[in-house]
Amino acid sequence: MNPTTWISDRRQFLRFAASGAAVFYTVPGAFAEELTRTPAQTEGPFYPDKLPLDTDNDLLIVNDEITPAVGEVTHLGGRILDARGEPVRNALVEIWQVDSHGIYLHSDGGDRDTLDKNFQGFGRFLTGSTGDYYFRTIKPALYPGRTRHIHFTVKIKGKKSFTTQCYVKGEAANDRDFIFKSIRDPKARDAVLVDFAPIEKSKTGELAARFEIVLGFTPEA
Repeated sequence: MNPTTWISDRRQFLRFAASGAAVFYTVPGAFAEELTRTPAQTEGPFYPDKLPLDTDNDLLIVNDEITPAVGEVTHLGGRILDARGEPVRNALVEIWQVDSHGIYLHSDGGDRDTLDKNFQGFGRFLTGSTGDYYFRTIKPALYPGRTRHIHFTVKIKGKKSFTTQCYVKGEAANDRDFIFKSIRDPKARDAVLVDFAPIEKSKTGELAARFEIVLGFTPEA
């Protein structure tokens, strides 16, 4: 990509994120009528053992570099809701995932020689009054033994952190993934399946994904 084009795209992203105008809000079926609590999932061994200097919500670029990460650009968003379906304010949402080569940021997360050093691999977002969060990342790649997934942790002051994973709806490898299959309740399984849908009129094939996280408690309880 031409650096000038990338800088322009970066500026557009910053304006997009600041305005709260999220393209992924247009994805149909974002919130089911019947509230289903999001099932907890293992953190796994690859939460970063050393956090990057850049921990913002744009995982496609590290600090002020101009070279973006490789992968299918995905606008990932949703809301953090309590057990009553009310939005949760001041929830710190963290995500981490593999790069386009299936490598984690963690020092034991894969071949360091093939790591995409332009992919941040980890990001944070603090929710406001609406409970919304937003990340710009890539569609997760496959790696041996797992299906495509993104790790999430939600941290709220005074509460035990909540960890889960979201999965790509329609991915064939889901049926072979032992962690996904550990969710026995069909509704709970559906709650972590996310449609990575093409954004209409996107010239670069960008995707939108929406993952609602319903916690099993209320912040006041």
